[in-house]
Amino acid sequence: MDSEELLAQLADIHLPGPVSYWPPAIGWWILALFVLVALVFLLRKFSSYRRQQKICQYALAELQLCYDNYSQAEPGDEAQSKLSYVNRFNTVIRRVALVHYPQANVASLDGISWVDFIRQKGESSLMTDEIAAALQYGRFQTKCDVDVDSMQDFGQQWIKSLYSGSPSSEDEATADPQGLSTNA
Repeated sequence: MDSEELLAQLADIHLPGPVSYWPPAIGWWILALFVLVALVFLLRKFSSYRRQQKICQYALAELQLCYDNYSQAEPGDEAQSKLSYVNRFNTVIRRVALVHYPQANVASLDGISWVDFIRQKGESSLMTDEIAAALQYGRFQTKCDVDVDSMQDFGQQWIKSLYSGSPSSEDEATADPQGLSTNA
């Protein structure tokens, strides 16, 4: 047999079939799984963020309701309305703390330990000695003389600081070794 006869017996080169898109290679499955996990994580994070923002809005609305009740009080009954405002303010702040720190035994705090907790956990740069005294002893007094506007500003700042992140680094830097803030 000569070489021409042998070459005639050979079949033509067969091209492979077109590459199918299904089933995808293992790398695409891993990438799809990673993207799915990332989407679930982001959705949960966003849902948690939205829930926290709603809680913050409700707390601020409750605090504003306390202020509105104080504003609508009779002009001659200012001392009683201030005392009522301080007690309602304290209730709102305590409820926010209970929601935000459920494991911290917030309900049992009173007096100086309650004020120290407030200073330690949130932004308390607007807390004056007058506001601190009102939070400590306000519910036990018959007359409370506090600047309601500055107390309202402090409450709004404190609530917003809880839901926007951790306390400022300035507050953490001035804390004593036992974890109680030293600013007044």
